Amino acid sequence: MALVEAVEGALRGSPASPGSVTGKARVILSPRGAHLEPGEILVAPSTDPGWTPLFLTAGGLVMEMGGMMSHGAVVAREYGIPAVVGVPDATERIATGDIITVDGSSGAVTAQGQ
Repeated sequence: MALVEAVEGALRGSPASPGSVTGKARVILSPRGAHLEPGEILVAPSTDPGWTPLFLTAGGLVMEMGGMMSHGAVVAREYGIPAVVGVPDATERIATGDIITVDGSSGAVTAQGQ
């Protein structure tokens, strides 16, 4: 798996929307023409309103930038999607197809089996 171990076997960020979800990651660098299968976890550098349609099918969110009041965090809470934001280099450390768990309550992102 491409997910690189960090502190305690998990990548760390700021908890942004509570809950936990395990699913297939999809790294998306731009919303233009992007598609998520239902339940996939969106891994992105950041989001703005142009990304909002992807939240309709996302099972979770991992963002490299942002805090509790960032666009992705606010929309994830509105849609009830677990989210972790402020995860350094997430789009490089997680690969599309990796099975990951997003814990939006603790701010941890782990690869399956860790």
